[in-house]
Amino acid sequence: MTTGQKKPGPTEGRSLPRARSQDEGIIEVAWCYYQEGMNQNEIAERLGFSRATVVNYLSEARRRDYVRITLDHTIFRNQELARRLVETFGLKDAIVVPSSSDGPERSLDRVTRVVADWLPSLLEPGDRLGVAWGETIYRVAEAAPRLTLNELTVVQLVGSRPAAMGFAAETSSATLARRYGAHCINLHVPLVLSDRELVDRLKQEPVIREQLEAVATCNKTIFACGTCGEDSHVVHTGLLDRADIDTFARQGAVGVICGRLIDGEGRGLDREIESRMIGVTLDQMRGKDMGLLVGSGPERARPMLAAIRGGYATHVATCSDTAMNILKLALDPC
Repeated sequence: MTTGQKKPGPTEGRSLPRARSQDEGIIEVAWCYYQEGMNQNEIAERLGFSRATVVNYLSEARRRDYVRITLDHTIFRNQELARRLVETFGLKDAIVVPSSSDGPERSLDRVTRVVADWLPSLLEPGDRLGVAWGETIYRVAEAAPRLTLNELTVVQLVGSRPAAMGFAAETSSATLARRYGAHCINLHVPLVLSDRELVDRLKQEPVIREQLEAVATCNKTIFACGTCGEDSHVVHTGLLDRADIDTFARQGAVGVICGRLIDGEGRGLDREIESRMIGVTLDQMRGKDMGLLVGSGPERARPMLAAIRGGYATHVATCSDTAMNILKLALDPC
C-alpha cells in the first residue's frame, strides 16, 4: 500500500449482504427455529436481529399459517378415556385431549385445534360435509389447515341468524370450504321467520329447494350440542329468550342441536317455532356415515350425552374432564 492511500474499510472489496424484507425475515427466522432447532438467541446473533424481533417474527409466522404445529391425533384416539367412550356408547371413534389447568376456555381451544387436524382424515372424495353453527364450530373452522380435499362439498346446515363474534352459520361453512379448497353450498335464508306460510313458500323456491336438498343429503356432519341455560347460543342469537329457555328446561330440554331442543335421550321437543325454522331437522341429523360431535366444558357433558344417546354422533371430540363427566352421567344420571 502506498503512502497516503486510503486503508480499505471492513466492507470494502466485498459485497454487503442484501437487506431482507420483513417477509423474508419471518420465513428465515421460522426456518432456523423449527427446521434447524436453533434457539432465539442463536437466531438473533446469526441474522443480526434483536431477540424481541425474533420472538415477534415467530409469532407472526404462526399467525400467517407459515408454520403449523400438530400432534399425531392417534395418540388422543388411543387415550384410555377415548376408548371408554367408544366402548360405552358404540361410537366409531373418539378423541380426548388433556384438560388444561388454565380452565375450560383453554381446554376448548385444545379440543377445537385437535379436531381441526383430525377432520381431514375423516373425509373422502365425494363427501358432503354438513357444518353446524356456534362458537365451537367456528373455532374449528378458524383453526383448520389449508388443504386441497378433492371432490368435497361443504354445506351450511341451518339458515342465517345474526351472531356475535362472527359465529354465524355461513361463516363457519364458508371458512371450512375455503381452507379445504371445497365447493360450498350456503343456505341463503333466515333460520327462523315469523310467518309459517312464508317459510313454506320459500322452501318451494327452486334455489332454496336445491340448497335444502343438499342439507338433507349430507353424509357427514360436524356439530356441537349447546346448553339450555341463560348463556346458551340460542339465547345470545335471540332465537329464544331467557324465559323461553327456562320454560323448556323445566320441560326436560338439556341440549340444542342446530337450533332444535332435545331432551336427555336426544328426543326433540315439540315446539311451535319448529315449523317456522329453515334448516336441518333432527331426523336428518341421524344415521350419518359420520356425525362428529365437538364440545368441552363442565356444562357440556349432559348435552353431549343426550346427543350421543339420540344417535346424532358417531365420533366425539372432547377434553378429559368432560369425557369423565359424560361417562359418570351415563352410569349415574343423578
